Amino acid sequence: MSLEEFLHNLQFDINRANQPNWEVDWEDGPLPYKLYRGLPVVPLSLEIPLSLTEELPPLKPDVERIGHFLWYVYGISGVSQSVHPEDFGEEESYPIHSYRRFAPSGGALYPNELYLYLKLDDLPHGIYHYDAVHHRLVLLRDGNVDSYVERALGNRSDISTCFATAFVSVRYWKNFFKYNNFSYRLQGLDAGVLMGQLLETAKRFGFETGVYAQFLDNPINHMLGLTEEEESVYSVIPLSATATNWAGRGIERAVTAEELCRELPAISPGHYERSEKVREFPRLLEVNEASKFNCTGDFQTLVKQLDRRAGEKEIDLPEIESGTYDFVDACKKRHSPEMDFIMGKVSQEQLATLLKRATHSYSFRNDLDNVFDGEEPRVSIYGCLYNVEGIPNGAYAYDSGRHSLREIGTGDYRLQLQSGLSLDNVNLLQVPLCLHIIGNKDYFKDSLGYRGYRIMQMEAGMLVQRLLLSSAATGFGGHPLLGFDTTVTDGIYKLDSENLTTLIQIPIGPFREKAWMRGSLLS
Repeated sequence: MSLEEFLHNLQFDINRANQPNWEVDWEDGPLPYKLYRGLPVVPLSLEIPLSLTEELPPLKPDVERIGHFLWYVYGISGVSQSVHPEDFGEEESYPIHSYRRFAPSGGALYPNELYLYLKLDDLPHGIYHYDAVHHRLVLLRDGNVDSYVERALGNRSDISTCFATAFVSVRYWKNFFKYNNFSYRLQGLDAGVLMGQLLETAKRFGFETGVYAQFLDNPINHMLGLTEEEESVYSVIPLSATATNWAGRGIERAVTAEELCRELPAISPGHYERSEKVREFPRLLEVNEASKFNCTGDFQTLVKQLDRRAGEKEIDLPEIESGTYDFVDACKKRHSPEMDFIMGKVSQEQLATLLKRATHSYSFRNDLDNVFDGEEPRVSIYGCLYNVEGIPNGAYAYDSGRHSLREIGTGDYRLQLQSGLSLDNVNLLQVPLCLHIIGNKDYFKDSLGYRGYRIMQMEAGMLVQRLLLSSAATGFGGHPLLGFDTTVTDGIYKLDSENLTTLIQIPIGPFREKAWMRGSLLS
């Protein structure tokens, strides 16, 4: 099976993409966090602020403030215990324990890790890992690596003026043990959700950010001391509190991965792996290798996308102020209902607020285009609406620029959507809003190669997190789902002729609390 066929099957025929005869060994599963051993650590303050309603002034942070920032980005915020519905009434039921963070993750497995290159006045400059379970920093490499990181990014960001640079990685085994090869698709989405949470948190702390999805992979992994057969960086996000040249000096001379790696000595920090048997995932390694950049001269930009608005009936949504909301409250209230959705009437104002708030916050600096010059995002929101006040039941595309709905078809699509689910864990008949993130079917392969696939998944995940936070602020629950038949949703939205496809499904609506024990780690 070619890589192109493999990625196609991840989207349209997961059984063909997965390894056959797969059985999950729950007893030998990995931890949902990474633990380093024998390295210097910096404990972070546990006195977390309980409110971030207003953006903080853009000041260079100290260790205490960076600790608060990291906790809201990826800290463990709570624990929960629940019983699978099939186990109710059984004498030997096994409760499911989960550690929760504000950013959701498929199966609460959290395959991503967060590293930072920090230059703070009260902390040795160097490369750190955020140890979420202990809320502390672990020093991996000390010293200044401004020039190294800048060149790994193709001199497209002035790292010397940034107090921090974040690196979001994927540890393959953390969810491969459960999801098999399907984890490759899920890992990119999970990375994007984490990136979305990071960017939203940065706004509240007054930090400026930029997202770089194109960089020299081997030098960045080498700098962090990652074993590429286990883990690889997916995105690089500089953070600044002062004026920064986000375009950098540009690529003055093409730099190769091989020559840059020679500039730093290798490090091999030891970490704990709970699983006694880590199974092989050759497909994941193969597609990751094919996605790498080995020379800065290969970095690309994308041309403006075509406008696809002509022809259909358009419904203008009420004008809504896209102002700030209580970010902390939304984080705490964010919930992924399953059989807990309850049908309720949704007003046009609620729908308009949810969509505008999510898309307004989605604009971000990136290395593929200039989004602040009015470029359309590469992923967009479509939805099957039911019981929305003043809007006929039907399938629609949301036009964020015009703040309107483009009608694709009318009718009740809930049974169709329910039939496309691979698991009956959500009752879509009780869901008024079933939103879908839509992206390019060929993931811009002509320009970005196989790198384009994981970039598209990350950008979808970033939009998902904005929708989930906006839903929580509106009083709704939202449950991201990948277990659905994309041919069903692509057919509903008539996407085949536009070279588009459905990346993820998000039922959104009112819900009742389910039977579980949940505790917050806020005190």
